[in-house]
Amino acid sequence: MEEFASTLNEVVQYVLSFDATVMLPCVILVIALCFRIKPQKAFRSALMAGIGFVGVFTIFNLMGSVVGPAAQAMVERTGLHMPAVDLGWTPLAAITWGTPIAPFAIVLTLVINLVMIAFKWTRTIDIDIWNYWHFAFAGCLVYVATGNFALGLVGAGIAAVVIIKIADWSAPLVQKHCNLPGVSLPTLSSAVFFPIGLLGNWLIDKIPGLNKLHADPETIQKRLGIFGESMMIGFFLGLMLGLLAGYDFNSLLKLAITLGAVMYILPRMTRILMDGLIPLSDGVREFMAKRFPDRTDFNIGLDIAVAIGNPAIISTGLLLTPIAVLLAFVVPGNRTLPVADLANIAVFCSMIVVACNQNIVRAVIVAIPCLIGDLLICSAAAPLITQLAQNVGYDTSASGSLVTAFLDGGNPFRYLIYQVFSGNYLAIGAAIAVGVLIAFTWKVTRRHAYDIAEAGE
Repeated sequence: MEEFASTLNEVVQYVLSFDATVMLPCVILVIALCFRIKPQKAFRSALMAGIGFVGVFTIFNLMGSVVGPAAQAMVERTGLHMPAVDLGWTPLAAITWGTPIAPFAIVLTLVINLVMIAFKWTRTIDIDIWNYWHFAFAGCLVYVATGNFALGLVGAGIAAVVIIKIADWSAPLVQKHCNLPGVSLPTLSSAVFFPIGLLGNWLIDKIPGLNKLHADPETIQKRLGIFGESMMIGFFLGLMLGLLAGYDFNSLLKLAITLGAVMYILPRMTRILMDGLIPLSDGVREFMAKRFPDRTDFNIGLDIAVAIGNPAIISTGLLLTPIAVLLAFVVPGNRTLPVADLANIAVFCSMIVVACNQNIVRAVIVAIPCLIGDLLICSAAAPLITQLAQNVGYDTSASGSLVTAFLDGGNPFRYLIYQVFSGNYLAIGAAIAVGVLIAFTWKVTRRHAYDIAEAGE
Protein backbone atom coordinates (compact mmCIF):
# COMPACT_ATOMS: atom_id res chain seq x y z
CA MET A 1 0.00 0.00 0.00
CA GLU A 2 2.81 2.40 0.89
CA GLU A 3 4.58 1.61 -2.39
CA PHE A 4 1.37 2.26 -4.34
CA ALA A 5 0.84 5.56 -2.52
CA SER A 6 4.43 6.60 -3.25
CA THR A 7 4.11 5.75 -6.95
CA LEU A 8 0.76 7.54 -7.20
CA ASN A 9 2.23 10.60 -5.54
CA GLU A 10 5.17 10.64 -7.97
CA VAL A 11 2.87 10.40 -10.98
CA VAL A 12 0.59 13.14 -9.68
CA GLN A 13 3.47 15.44 -8.78
CA TYR A 14 4.96 14.98 -12.26
CA VAL A 15 1.67 15.85 -13.95
CA LEU A 16 1.17 18.82 -11.66
CA SER A 17 4.66 20.08 -12.49
CA PHE A 18 3.25 21.06 -15.90
CA ASP A 19 2.20 24.66 -16.26
CA ALA A 20 -1.58 25.12 -16.42
CA THR A 21 -1.27 26.33 -20.01
CA VAL A 22 0.34 22.97 -20.86
CA MET A 23 -1.69 20.67 -18.63
CA LEU A 24 -5.12 21.88 -19.72
CA PRO A 25 -4.54 21.43 -23.48
CA CYS A 26 -3.10 17.95 -22.77
CA VAL A 27 -6.18 17.06 -20.74
CA ILE A 28 -8.42 18.46 -23.49
CA LEU A 29 -6.60 16.37 -26.11
CA VAL A 30 -6.90 13.16 -24.07
CA ILE A 31 -10.58 13.77 -23.34
CA ALA A 32 -11.29 14.62 -26.99
CA LEU A 33 -9.69 11.35 -28.13
CA CYS A 34 -11.56 9.40 -25.44
CA PHE A 35 -14.80 10.84 -26.77
CA ARG A 36 -13.76 9.66 -30.25
CA ILE A 37 -13.23 13.05 -31.81
CA LYS A 38 -11.02 12.68 -34.90
CA PRO A 39 -7.31 13.04 -33.96
CA GLN A 40 -6.69 15.96 -36.33
CA LYS A 41 -9.71 17.84 -35.03
CA ALA A 42 -8.88 16.93 -31.42
CA PHE A 43 -5.29 18.19 -31.75
CA ARG A 44 -6.37 21.45 -33.36
CA SER A 45 -9.02 21.96 -30.67
CA ALA A 46 -6.52 21.31 -27.88
CA LEU A 47 -3.88 23.58 -29.45
CA MET A 48 -6.39 26.39 -30.01
CA ALA A 49 -7.63 26.06 -26.42
CA GLY A 50 -4.01 26.11 -25.24
CA ILE A 51 -3.37 29.31 -27.18
CA GLY A 52 -6.50 30.79 -25.64
CA PHE A 53 -5.36 29.80 -22.14
CA VAL A 54 -1.93 31.35 -22.78
CA GLY A 55 -3.67 34.57 -23.81
CA VAL A 56 -6.08 34.58 -20.86
CA PHE A 57 -3.40 33.84 -18.27
CA THR A 58 -0.92 36.28 -19.84
CA ILE A 59 -3.37 39.17 -19.73
CA PHE A 60 -4.64 38.13 -16.29
CA ASN A 61 -1.06 37.97 -14.99
CA LEU A 62 -0.41 41.36 -16.58
CA MET A 63 -3.31 42.74 -14.58
CA GLY A 64 -1.90 41.17 -11.42
CA SER A 65 1.55 42.57 -12.11
CA VAL A 66 0.25 46.15 -12.05
CA VAL A 67 -2.63 45.85 -9.58
CA GLY A 68 -0.48 43.96 -7.04
CA PRO A 69 2.13 46.72 -6.59
CA ALA A 70 -0.60 49.37 -6.53
CA ALA A 71 -2.42 47.45 -3.80
CA GLN A 72 0.87 47.03 -1.91
CA ALA A 73 1.47 50.78 -2.15
CA MET A 74 -2.03 51.42 -0.76
CA VAL A 75 -1.29 49.09 2.14
CA GLU A 76 1.99 50.88 2.87
CA ARG A 77 0.31 54.30 2.72
CA THR A 78 -2.19 53.21 5.39
CA GLY A 79 0.63 52.16 7.71
CA LEU A 80 -1.15 48.83 8.13
CA HIS A 81 0.86 46.22 10.04
CA MET A 82 -0.55 42.79 10.86
CA PRO A 83 1.09 39.61 12.18
CA ALA A 84 -0.34 37.27 9.50
CA VAL A 85 1.14 37.74 6.04
CA ASP A 86 -0.94 37.01 2.94
CA LEU A 87 1.08 34.68 0.69
CA GLY A 88 -1.65 34.40 -1.96
CA TRP A 89 -3.20 31.31 -3.47
CA THR A 90 -0.14 30.02 -5.36
CA PRO A 91 1.96 29.02 -2.31
CA LEU A 92 -1.18 27.64 -0.66
CA ALA A 93 -1.76 25.39 -3.68
CA ALA A 94 1.88 24.28 -3.57
CA ILE A 95 1.56 23.51 0.14
CA THR A 96 -1.58 21.46 -0.56
CA TRP A 97 0.09 19.43 -3.31
CA GLY A 98 2.86 18.60 -0.87
CA THR A 99 0.49 16.91 1.61
CA PRO A 100 -0.01 13.12 1.55
CA ILE A 101 -3.76 13.37 0.98
CA ALA A 102 -3.57 15.40 -2.26
CA PRO A 103 -2.93 12.56 -4.78
CA PHE A 104 -5.78 10.49 -3.35
CA ALA A 105 -8.11 13.51 -3.38
CA ILE A 106 -7.45 13.96 -7.12
CA VAL A 107 -8.34 10.35 -7.91
CA LEU A 108 -11.37 10.58 -5.61
CA THR A 109 -12.62 13.72 -7.38
CA LEU A 110 -12.29 12.07 -10.78
CA VAL A 111 -14.23 9.03 -9.56
CA ILE A 112 -16.92 11.20 -7.95
CA ASN A 113 -17.39 13.18 -11.15
CA LEU A 114 -17.65 10.03 -13.29
CA VAL A 115 -20.13 8.43 -10.87
CA MET A 116 -22.26 11.59 -10.79
CA ILE A 117 -22.30 11.68 -14.60
CA ALA A 118 -23.18 7.98 -14.86
CA PHE A 119 -26.08 8.33 -12.42
CA LYS A 120 -27.25 11.60 -14.01
CA TRP A 121 -26.49 13.59 -10.86
CA THR A 122 -24.50 16.23 -12.74
CA ARG A 123 -24.11 17.84 -16.16
CA THR A 124 -20.54 19.00 -15.50
CA ILE A 125 -17.53 17.14 -16.89
CA ASP A 126 -14.84 18.76 -14.76
CA ILE A 127 -11.60 18.72 -16.78
CA ASP A 128 -9.94 21.43 -14.68
CA ILE A 129 -7.68 18.96 -12.86
CA TRP A 130 -5.27 21.65 -11.67
CA ASN A 131 -7.99 23.19 -9.51
CA TYR A 132 -8.74 19.89 -7.82
CA TRP A 133 -6.30 21.25 -5.23
CA HIS A 134 -9.23 23.18 -3.77
CA PHE A 135 -10.93 19.92 -2.83
CA ALA A 136 -7.64 18.41 -1.66
CA PHE A 137 -7.10 21.37 0.68
CA ALA A 138 -10.51 20.83 2.24
CA GLY A 139 -9.54 17.19 2.81
CA CYS A 140 -6.19 18.24 4.22
CA LEU A 141 -7.89 20.48 6.79
CA VAL A 142 -10.22 17.66 7.87
CA TYR A 143 -7.26 15.29 8.12
CA VAL A 144 -5.53 17.77 10.44
CA ALA A 145 -8.71 18.21 12.50
CA THR A 146 -9.41 14.49 12.95
CA GLY A 147 -6.12 12.71 12.35
CA ASN A 148 -8.15 10.30 10.21
CA PHE A 149 -7.06 9.90 6.58
CA ALA A 150 -10.41 8.40 5.50
CA LEU A 151 -12.35 11.30 7.02
CA GLY A 152 -10.00 13.67 5.19
CA LEU A 153 -11.05 12.07 1.92
CA VAL A 154 -14.69 12.36 2.99
CA GLY A 155 -14.16 16.10 3.52
CA ALA A 156 -12.58 16.41 0.07
CA GLY A 157 -15.46 14.43 -1.44
CA ILE A 158 -18.09 16.63 0.19
CA ALA A 159 -16.37 19.73 -1.19
CA ALA A 160 -16.23 18.21 -4.69
CA VAL A 161 -19.90 17.17 -4.76
CA VAL A 162 -21.18 20.53 -3.53
CA ILE A 163 -19.05 22.56 -5.96
CA ILE A 164 -19.91 20.37 -8.95
CA LYS A 165 -23.61 20.86 -8.17
CA ILE A 166 -23.17 24.63 -7.80
CA ALA A 167 -21.37 24.60 -11.17
CA ASP A 168 -24.43 22.85 -12.65
CA TRP A 169 -26.88 25.34 -11.20
CA SER A 170 -24.86 28.42 -12.09
CA ALA A 171 -24.10 27.27 -15.66
CA PRO A 172 -27.12 28.94 -17.36
CA LEU A 173 -26.21 32.35 -15.93
CA VAL A 174 -22.49 31.81 -16.58
CA GLN A 175 -23.21 30.96 -20.20
CA LYS A 176 -25.55 33.91 -20.59
CA HIS A 177 -23.47 36.64 -18.96
CA CYS A 178 -19.94 35.45 -19.79
CA ASN A 179 -20.67 34.22 -23.33
CA LEU A 180 -19.36 30.73 -22.55
CA PRO A 181 -21.68 28.24 -24.27
CA GLY A 182 -21.44 24.69 -22.97
CA VAL A 183 -19.20 25.70 -20.04
CA SER A 184 -19.61 25.52 -16.27
CA LEU A 185 -17.20 26.83 -13.62
CA PRO A 186 -16.45 24.39 -10.76
CA THR A 187 -13.64 26.46 -9.18
CA LEU A 188 -14.27 26.34 -5.43
CA SER A 189 -12.71 29.72 -4.62
CA SER A 190 -15.39 31.52 -6.62
CA ALA A 191 -18.27 29.02 -6.88
CA VAL A 192 -18.98 29.06 -3.13
CA PHE A 193 -19.97 32.72 -3.38
CA PHE A 194 -22.61 32.09 -6.04
CA PRO A 195 -25.32 31.12 -3.50
CA ILE A 196 -24.39 34.15 -1.39
CA GLY A 197 -24.66 36.33 -4.48
CA LEU A 198 -28.12 34.97 -5.25
CA LEU A 199 -29.28 35.54 -1.67
CA GLY A 200 -27.82 39.06 -1.62
CA ASN A 201 -29.41 39.89 -4.96
CA TRP A 202 -32.77 38.61 -3.69
CA LEU A 203 -32.51 40.69 -0.51
CA ILE A 204 -31.59 43.87 -2.42
CA ASP A 205 -34.68 43.32 -4.57
CA LYS A 206 -36.72 43.82 -1.37
CA ILE A 207 -35.09 47.12 -0.36
CA PRO A 208 -36.82 50.22 -1.85
CA GLY A 209 -34.43 52.64 -3.49
CA LEU A 210 -31.48 50.28 -3.36
CA ASN A 211 -33.24 47.93 -5.75
CA LYS A 212 -33.33 50.73 -8.35
CA LEU A 213 -29.54 51.12 -8.50
CA HIS A 214 -28.23 49.45 -11.61
CA ALA A 215 -24.87 49.53 -13.34
CA ASP A 216 -23.85 46.87 -15.81
CA PRO A 217 -21.43 47.36 -18.74
CA GLU A 218 -24.22 47.80 -21.31
CA THR A 219 -26.08 50.37 -19.21
CA ILE A 220 -22.88 52.28 -18.44
CA GLN A 221 -21.89 52.42 -22.10
CA LYS A 222 -25.39 53.49 -23.15
CA ARG A 223 -25.39 56.38 -20.66
CA LEU A 224 -21.77 57.46 -20.97
CA GLY A 225 -21.16 56.79 -24.67
CA ILE A 226 -17.48 56.38 -25.50
CA PHE A 227 -16.56 56.85 -21.82
CA GLY A 228 -18.65 53.79 -20.97
CA GLU A 229 -16.60 51.45 -23.16
CA SER A 230 -14.77 48.70 -21.28
CA MET A 231 -11.30 50.08 -22.08
CA MET A 232 -12.35 53.51 -20.80
CA ILE A 233 -13.70 52.00 -17.59
CA GLY A 234 -10.38 50.18 -17.11
CA PHE A 235 -8.47 53.39 -17.77
CA PHE A 236 -10.42 55.43 -15.20
CA LEU A 237 -10.31 52.62 -12.61
CA GLY A 238 -6.55 52.55 -13.16
CA LEU A 239 -6.38 56.28 -12.49
CA MET A 240 -8.36 55.78 -9.27
CA LEU A 241 -6.10 52.98 -8.02
CA GLY A 242 -2.99 54.93 -8.98
CA LEU A 243 -4.15 57.99 -7.06
CA LEU A 244 -4.95 55.88 -3.99
CA ALA A 245 -1.50 54.29 -4.28
CA GLY A 246 0.17 57.71 -4.44
CA TYR A 247 1.75 57.08 -7.85
CA ASP A 248 3.58 59.78 -9.77
CA PHE A 249 2.18 60.94 -13.12
CA ASN A 250 4.18 58.48 -15.24
CA SER A 251 3.27 55.44 -13.09
CA LEU A 252 -0.33 56.64 -12.90
CA LEU A 253 -0.70 56.69 -16.68
CA LYS A 254 1.07 53.34 -17.07
CA LEU A 255 -1.34 51.68 -14.63
CA ALA A 256 -4.38 53.32 -16.26
CA ILE A 257 -3.39 52.37 -19.82
CA THR A 258 -2.48 48.82 -18.77
CA LEU A 259 -5.85 48.27 -17.12
CA GLY A 260 -7.58 49.77 -20.15
CA ALA A 261 -5.69 47.24 -22.29
CA VAL A 262 -6.67 44.39 -19.96
CA MET A 263 -10.35 45.32 -20.21
CA TYR A 264 -10.11 45.49 -24.00
CA ILE A 265 -7.93 42.43 -24.73
CA LEU A 266 -9.06 39.85 -22.17
CA PRO A 267 -12.53 39.23 -23.69
CA ARG A 268 -10.85 38.61 -27.06
CA MET A 269 -8.54 36.02 -25.51
CA THR A 270 -11.60 34.28 -24.10
CA ARG A 271 -13.10 34.09 -27.59
CA ILE A 272 -9.96 32.35 -28.88
CA LEU A 273 -10.24 29.88 -26.02
CA MET A 274 -13.86 29.18 -26.90
CA ASP A 275 -12.90 28.57 -30.54
CA GLY A 276 -10.84 25.66 -29.26
CA LEU A 277 -13.42 24.38 -26.80
CA ILE A 278 -16.48 24.41 -29.03
CA PRO A 279 -15.39 21.35 -31.10
CA LEU A 280 -14.67 19.48 -27.85
CA SER A 281 -18.00 20.51 -26.37
CA ASP A 282 -19.85 19.45 -29.53
CA GLY A 283 -17.95 16.14 -29.66
CA VAL A 284 -18.69 15.36 -26.01
CA ARG A 285 -22.36 16.11 -26.50
CA GLU A 286 -22.54 13.92 -29.61
CA PHE A 287 -20.74 11.05 -27.86
CA MET A 288 -22.88 11.30 -24.72
CA ALA A 289 -26.11 11.66 -26.72
CA LYS A 290 -25.53 8.21 -28.25
CA ARG A 291 -25.15 6.66 -24.80
CA PHE A 292 -27.60 8.89 -22.95
CA PRO A 293 -30.32 9.70 -25.54
CA ASP A 294 -32.21 11.77 -23.00
CA ARG A 295 -29.17 13.93 -22.12
CA THR A 296 -28.17 16.91 -24.28
CA ASP A 297 -27.07 19.26 -21.53
CA PHE A 298 -23.48 18.32 -20.65
CA ASN A 299 -21.11 21.17 -19.77
CA ILE A 300 -17.32 21.30 -19.74
CA GLY A 301 -16.01 22.38 -16.32
CA LEU A 302 -13.21 24.96 -16.69
CA ASP A 303 -11.06 27.30 -14.60
CA ILE A 304 -12.78 30.48 -13.45
CA ALA A 305 -10.12 32.43 -15.40
CA VAL A 306 -12.18 32.00 -18.58
CA ALA A 307 -14.88 34.24 -17.05
CA ILE A 308 -12.56 37.04 -15.93
CA GLY A 309 -12.81 38.64 -19.37
CA ASN A 310 -16.30 39.84 -18.44
CA PRO A 311 -16.00 43.65 -18.04
CA ALA A 312 -18.41 43.68 -15.09
CA ILE A 313 -16.24 41.14 -13.24
CA ILE A 314 -13.00 43.05 -13.85
CA SER A 315 -14.63 46.36 -12.87
CA THR A 316 -16.05 44.90 -9.65
CA GLY A 317 -12.69 43.37 -8.75
CA LEU A 318 -10.87 46.66 -9.27
CA LEU A 319 -13.43 48.57 -7.19
CA LEU A 320 -13.16 46.03 -4.37
CA THR A 321 -9.35 46.22 -4.18
CA PRO A 322 -9.11 49.52 -2.22
CA ILE A 323 -12.20 48.50 -0.24
CA ALA A 324 -10.42 45.32 0.88
CA VAL A 325 -7.44 47.35 2.11
CA LEU A 326 -9.74 49.70 4.02
CA LEU A 327 -11.62 46.76 5.57
CA ALA A 328 -8.35 45.16 6.69
CA PHE A 329 -7.62 48.37 8.59
CA VAL A 330 -11.03 48.74 10.31
CA VAL A 331 -12.46 45.23 10.82
CA PRO A 332 -12.13 44.24 14.51
CA GLY A 333 -10.30 40.96 14.99
CA ASN A 334 -8.50 41.03 11.66
CA ARG A 335 -4.85 39.98 11.89
CA THR A 336 -4.04 39.62 8.20
CA LEU A 337 -2.06 41.97 6.01
CA PRO A 338 -3.67 41.47 2.57
CA VAL A 339 -1.04 41.71 -0.14
CA ALA A 340 -0.60 38.87 -2.62
CA ASP A 341 -4.28 38.02 -3.08
CA LEU A 342 -5.38 41.61 -3.67
CA ALA A 343 -4.60 41.15 -7.36
CA ASN A 344 -7.02 38.18 -7.49
CA ILE A 345 -10.15 39.80 -6.14
CA ALA A 346 -11.76 39.52 -9.59
CA VAL A 347 -11.64 35.72 -9.12
CA PHE A 348 -13.22 36.03 -5.68
CA CYS A 349 -16.11 38.22 -6.88
CA SER A 350 -16.74 36.67 -10.30
CA MET A 351 -19.65 34.41 -9.34
CA ILE A 352 -21.18 37.14 -7.20
CA VAL A 353 -21.26 39.33 -10.31
CA VAL A 354 -22.88 36.49 -12.28
CA ALA A 355 -25.45 35.93 -9.53
CA CYS A 356 -26.25 39.66 -9.51
CA ASN A 357 -26.81 39.63 -13.29
CA GLN A 358 -23.72 41.82 -13.90
CA ASN A 359 -25.07 44.63 -11.72
CA ILE A 360 -21.80 46.09 -10.45
CA VAL A 361 -23.46 48.11 -7.67
CA ARG A 362 -25.17 45.05 -6.22
CA ALA A 363 -22.08 42.89 -6.63
CA VAL A 364 -19.95 45.34 -4.64
CA ILE A 365 -22.58 45.55 -1.88
CA VAL A 366 -22.84 41.74 -1.60
CA ALA A 367 -19.06 41.25 -1.81
CA ILE A 368 -18.20 43.55 1.10
CA PRO A 369 -19.49 41.24 3.89
CA CYS A 370 -17.84 38.33 2.06
CA LEU A 371 -14.51 40.18 2.17
CA ILE A 372 -14.98 40.78 5.89
CA GLY A 373 -15.63 37.08 6.39
CA ASP A 374 -12.52 36.17 4.39
CA LEU A 375 -10.36 38.51 6.48
CA LEU A 376 -11.59 37.07 9.78
CA ILE A 377 -11.38 33.45 8.63
CA CYS A 378 -7.91 33.72 7.09
CA SER A 379 -6.74 35.37 10.33
CA ALA A 380 -8.22 32.57 12.43
CA ALA A 381 -6.73 29.94 10.09
CA ALA A 382 -3.26 31.50 10.01
CA PRO A 383 -1.73 29.27 12.75
CA LEU A 384 -3.10 26.15 11.00
CA ILE A 385 -1.87 27.23 7.54
CA THR A 386 1.54 28.13 9.01
CA GLN A 387 1.80 24.66 10.57
CA LEU A 388 0.80 22.98 7.31
CA ALA A 389 3.41 25.02 5.44
CA GLN A 390 6.11 24.01 7.90
CA ASN A 391 5.05 20.35 7.71
CA VAL A 392 5.73 20.22 3.97
CA GLY A 393 9.02 22.11 4.29
CA TYR A 394 7.83 25.56 3.17
CA ASP A 395 10.11 28.22 4.64
CA THR A 396 7.97 30.76 6.49
CA SER A 397 10.82 32.61 8.19
CA ALA A 398 11.00 35.33 5.54
CA SER A 399 7.30 36.07 5.84
CA GLY A 400 7.10 36.46 9.59
CA SER A 401 5.64 34.40 12.41
CA LEU A 402 2.33 33.62 10.69
CA VAL A 403 1.39 33.05 7.05
CA THR A 404 -2.01 32.72 5.46
CA ALA A 405 -3.84 33.39 2.18
CA PHE A 406 -6.36 36.21 2.21
CA LEU A 407 -8.88 34.75 -0.22
CA ASP A 408 -8.34 30.98 -0.36
CA GLY A 409 -7.16 30.76 3.23
CA GLY A 410 -10.25 32.71 4.22
CA ASN A 411 -12.67 30.69 2.09
CA PRO A 412 -15.75 30.17 4.31
CA PHE A 413 -16.87 26.86 2.81
CA ARG A 414 -13.63 24.97 3.42
CA TYR A 415 -13.28 26.46 6.89
CA LEU A 416 -16.83 25.40 7.71
CA ILE A 417 -16.02 21.82 6.68
CA TYR A 418 -12.93 21.94 8.90
CA GLN A 419 -14.91 23.23 11.88
CA VAL A 420 -17.70 20.68 11.44
CA PHE A 421 -15.24 17.79 11.47
CA SER A 422 -13.55 19.42 14.47
CA GLY A 423 -16.83 18.94 16.37
CA ASN A 424 -17.72 22.64 16.63
CA TYR A 425 -21.45 22.73 17.42
CA LEU A 426 -21.85 26.29 16.12
CA ALA A 427 -20.31 25.15 12.84
CA ILE A 428 -22.78 22.25 12.66
CA GLY A 429 -25.62 24.75 13.05
CA ALA A 430 -24.04 26.94 10.38
CA ALA A 431 -23.78 23.90 8.09
CA ILE A 432 -27.54 23.43 8.39
CA ALA A 433 -28.02 27.07 7.38
CA VAL A 434 -25.70 26.51 4.42
CA GLY A 435 -27.84 23.52 3.43
CA VAL A 436 -30.88 25.81 3.38
CA LEU A 437 -28.93 28.32 1.27
CA ILE A 438 -27.98 25.57 -1.18
CA ALA A 439 -31.64 24.55 -1.44
CA PHE A 440 -32.48 28.21 -2.11
CA THR A 441 -29.81 28.25 -4.83
CA TRP A 442 -31.32 25.19 -6.48
CA LYS A 443 -34.78 26.78 -6.47
CA VAL A 444 -33.65 30.15 -7.85
CA THR A 445 -31.41 28.70 -10.56
CA ARG A 446 -34.19 26.41 -11.78
CA ARG A 447 -36.25 29.54 -12.40
CA HIS A 448 -33.32 31.30 -14.10
CA ALA A 449 -32.73 28.31 -16.37
CA TYR A 450 -36.40 28.25 -17.31
CA ASP A 451 -36.45 31.99 -18.02
CA ILE A 452 -33.33 31.77 -20.20
CA ALA A 453 -34.74 28.79 -22.11
CA GLU A 454 -38.02 30.64 -22.65
CA ALA A 455 -36.13 33.66 -23.99
CA GLY A 456 -34.31 31.38 -26.41
CA GLU A 457 -30.88 32.38 -25.07
